Amino acid sequence: MKASTVAYKPVGMVLGALGGALAGIAFKHLWMRLGHEDDAPNATDEDRRWREILIAAALQGAVFAAVKAAVDRGGAVAVRRLTGTWPD
Repeated sequence: MKASTVAYKPVGMVLGALGGALAGIAFKHLWMRLGHEDDAPNATDEDRRWREILIAAALQGAVFAAVKAAVDRGGAVAVRRLTGTWPD
């Protein structure tokens, strides 16, 4: 295993946690703009329609995936700049 890969593991874990927090904040702001509410519906909210619940879940998944990809890619680029090798 490459040294850059070993060095990247703890950095990747920290970046993942920060990315999750950022994604949660981003989704909350997006939902407030689109849904005009503070909180997105839960799947078990009895008073919400299927459509609203599924749209909220799809948007949340898309936001989390995009933030995760951006954080992972940014971390890998930073490791390459610091070490000269790309982490696996």
